[in-house]
Amino acid sequence: MTDAPDLAALAARHLDLESAPFTLPRSRVLVFREGDAVRVHTSEYERRLSECRVLDRVEVLDADGSVLPVADVRPERIAFGALRLAALAQEPGVGATLTFADPATLSLGGDPDLRVRLTRPDGRAEEHPIGAGLRLRVGPDRSVTVEQGDHAAALAATAATWDDWFARCPIVRDDLQEMTAFCWWVLGANIVELPALGDARAIVPSKIGYVGLWQWDAYFIAVGLRHGDPALAREQLDIAFRFPQPNGQLPDVVHEEGVLATSDDLPESDRANLRRAGSQIADPTARVPLTKPPLAAWALRKVLEAEDAPDWARQQLATVIRSQDWWFTDSDLDGDGMPEYGHPYSSGLDDSPIFDGPLPTAAPDLGAYLVTQDRTIAELLARYRPDVDVSRFRERAEATQELLLRMWDAEAQRFRAVGGGETLHSDTVVGLMPLLTGTLPTSIAEALRAAVDDPERFALPWGLPTVAASDPDFSDERMWRGPVWVNTSMLVAEGLEASGYQERARALREQTVALVIHGGGPHEYFHPHTGQKARTATTAFGWSAALFVDLAVTLSR
Repeated sequence: MTDAPDLAALAARHLDLESAPFTLPRSRVLVFREGDAVRVHTSEYERRLSECRVLDRVEVLDADGSVLPVADVRPERIAFGALRLAALAQEPGVGATLTFADPATLSLGGDPDLRVRLTRPDGRAEEHPIGAGLRLRVGPDRSVTVEQGDHAAALAATAATWDDWFARCPIVRDDLQEMTAFCWWVLGANIVELPALGDARAIVPSKIGYVGLWQWDAYFIAVGLRHGDPALAREQLDIAFRFPQPNGQLPDVVHEEGVLATSDDLPESDRANLRRAGSQIADPTARVPLTKPPLAAWALRKVLEAEDAPDWARQQLATVIRSQDWWFTDSDLDGDGMPEYGHPYSSGLDDSPIFDGPLPTAAPDLGAYLVTQDRTIAELLARYRPDVDVSRFRERAEATQELLLRMWDAEAQRFRAVGGGETLHSDTVVGLMPLLTGTLPTSIAEALRAAVDDPERFALPWGLPTVAASDPDFSDERMWRGPVWVNTSMLVAEGLEASGYQERARALREQTVALVIHGGGPHEYFHPHTGQKARTATTAFGWSAALFVDLAVTLSR
C-alpha cells in the first residue's frame, strides 16, 4: 500500500462537474460545467435541479472579452484558464479560481484585470471586475448578492476543510485507493445541515434530488464512515433514531421540513411515480406506515466495532428494541407471526416485482433481517446491559426463522414472497437474503449458493442483478428489476460469509469493487451486462460510496 498518497489529487481525477459537482461539506450550493463556463444550483428536498437555478452561466472573461475555459478541478477549487505548470509550485498557472467563502457563498479571484459575467435564470447578464476577490452570496430564495472579499483567505479555508476531511480517509490497497479517495470525497460532499435539528450533519444519498436522511441509507453510510470518522457515523444513526413514532416505528425519512413516516407524508411526485408504476397503493384509503428494513442493530454493531461508546450504545439500543418490537406488534398485518411490508417504500426496493401483486407482502429478506436483528440485539444487550434477560429476543429469532423456512419452495429451490396471501413467483435478490441468518439448513444454503453461481440467474458479468436474468420481470435498466446495487451485493456477500462460504463472499466483494471502478464511480445502480451507470441512476450516490469504502477496507486486511 502507498504510505502517503495525495488523496485529494486522486479524488480530483473524478471531479468532472457533471456526475460530480463542485460543492463543500454542509453547503447547499452546487456548481456544474456549462461548456466553457459553469452554472450554479441549490440543493433542496424534493426539488429537481431545474427548479433550483441560481446562475445559468458564470463566465470568466479576459481583457479581450474572451471566455477562459474551465481548466482543472480539485476539491478546493475550480481553475479557469490554460493549464501551465508553474516552475516552482508545479501547480496549474490559471487566470482565476472559484472556491467557497462559506457554505452559502462562492468566491472568485485571480488576475485583477479579469471580469466575470453572470447570467441569471431570467436571462439578465451582468459583468463585474474580479479585482482583489469577488463573492457570490446565494440567498435562501436563490438570489445572488455580489460583494468584494478576500479570495486568498477563502481558498485557504476551503483547502483546509478538505485537507481535514481527507486526513480521515482510510488507506487501502493500492488498486482500490483512488476510488476510495473519490468515494470519501462523495461522503464529504454529501454532508448537509438540517437546520431544524440544530447543527446536525446529515450525509444525504445525493445533493442531486435526495436531500434528506433516509433510514437505511443512514445505516449503509454509517458503516462506511466508521472507518475514518466514527463520530460522524454515530451522528447518522442519531438522526435516524431521533424521531420514533409513539408505537416505536422509525420514520422512512428525516428531512429539513420534518419526517416522512406515513403515506400521508408522501410528496405528490412520489404518488405520481407509484401511479405510473401501476402500484396498488399509490393512493391508499387509509394511511400506511412508511419505514425501512430493520438493519438498525446491524449498523449499530458495526459502528461500535470501530469505536466503542457504551453510554451511547445503551441509549440507542432502547430505540432499536422498540422499533424491532413494532414490526411484530404493528406490522404483522395478517396476524400469522411473520411481519409484512405494508408499502413498497418500506422495503427499500420500491419497484421490485414482488410488489406487483396485492399487499401486504411477506418477504424472505424481511424475515432474514428480523432474525438477524433479534440475535444482534441479544448480543449487544449482553455486552452493554448484562442485567437484561435476552431470552425473548433469541426465542423470537428462532420462531421467526421457522416461519421464514416456510417460504422455501423445495421444488423450485428458492424462497418465495407472499403478497396478500398469494405466493409470488418472481425470482429476486430478496430470496438470497436468508443467507444472512447463517443458520439455514445446509441443503437450503447450498441451493442459494448455487443460485449466486448460476449464470442464468444471478451470476452475471458485473455482479448480482436485483431480479434473476431468467425471470420474465428482469430489466437491465429499471432500478430494482435487474440492475446491480452495491448494497444488495454487499448484504449477499455478508450472508455468504455468515453461511460458511468465505471464499465466495470475498469473490463477490472483489467483483463489487471492480464494478464501481469499471463504472467510473459510486453510482446509484449499474447495468448488469455492461457494468456502466444505468441510464436513470443518480451519480455520486452516498451508500454506494460508503459501502465501497467498507469493502475496500475489508479487502485490504
